Amino acid sequence: MRRSQVLATFLVAILVVLAGCSDAVDDGTTTSTIETTPPFDDSATPTPTPAATPTPTHTPTAIAPTTTTTAPSTPSPTTTTPTPTSTPTPTPTPSPEADTLTVDVIEVVDGDTIDIRYENGTTDTVRLLGVDTPEVHVQTDPAEWEGIPNSSAGRECLRTEGHDASVYVREQIAGETVTLEFDDTADRRGYYGRLLAYVTHDGESLNYQLVAQGYARVYESTFTQRERYSSAETTARDTRVGAWRCQAVATTTPHPTETPTETDTETPAASGTLSIAEIHADAPGNDHENLNEEYLVFENTGSDALDLTGWTVEDEADHTYAFPSGFVLDSGATVTLHTGSGADTATDLYWESGSAIWNNGGDTVLVSDDSGDLVLEEGY
Repeated sequence: MRRSQVLATFLVAILVVLAGCSDAVDDGTTTSTIETTPPFDDSATPTPTPAATPTPTHTPTAIAPTTTTTAPSTPSPTTTTPTPTSTPTPTPTPSPEADTLTVDVIEVVDGDTIDIRYENGTTDTVRLLGVDTPEVHVQTDPAEWEGIPNSSAGRECLRTEGHDASVYVREQIAGETVTLEFDDTADRRGYYGRLLAYVTHDGESLNYQLVAQGYARVYESTFTQRERYSSAETTARDTRVGAWRCQAVATTTPHPTETPTETDTETPAASGTLSIAEIHADAPGNDHENLNEEYLVFENTGSDALDLTGWTVEDEADHTYAFPSGFVLDSGATVTLHTGSGADTATDLYWESGSAIWNNGGDTVLVSDDSGDLVLEEGY
């Protein structure tokens, strides 16, 4: 029985140890659970039961660190969209359908034609509707003017009146702002592309005033105010104002191409013939600063010397030069008339003008003899 006692004592010791372990505080380590077996059988040699693999009663949960992966930021290219510069919208050219237009007069071409500028800076040419003033750029035709003789005297009288009409229009509207009024019964533009309009300034119709004061005749065309204009022309013609005074000029003055009759008392200077050999209107650089390089070259193409005393040279704007007293141009000789200043010689004369005379874009050279008769006209 000694062996059994020993075993029993051993078992009691183990139970005591296990009881103490069960009271231990869980410190986060593993706690072993020992499974007991039934009491020993005294008749058999007991086989110790191996302890079970301890089962952890608490497994710490591993918390994976939170890793925030931030994708590398790709810097967006800074795109500076340029702010477009505001381009001013040009004022459009007024509609050709408008009944009236307000424009500035930039040049008076002659008594019935003007150049104008619109508000947007573009330009145009206006032919005054319903009226016709005597020509200054080309040969006049007295046949168009009732009662004016078709002679050199009639032509010269009309040309003078044509210049007067140009002066009158310049005085009225040059550099001024005017109103253009269009007529529904007339074309908007004429044969040469010019606007056809009534021109009104300070409340008055310039077209009508030209007719009423004798500067113009009524043009053969269709327009609403034709009857009113015709009545004004009749009054001007009957009272011989303006161009209608030319009805009274002598009818016996021969045209330069006509042969003088034996009753003529004046000896014509036909043996000396003046012509223009060269027109140099466009001087190098600024014309106003190079006046002596703007010039005309005259030539005597006749067989005899030509005394030019009292003869004059004019342009379309009525600038006038008088040949010096006693100046004679020999047959076949030439003389250059400079616009600027200098000492006159047999080959060079000087206008003594302080500004350019001849328009680069076109003008007309008019030469009259000492009697005031036009003997030479040449446009360019």
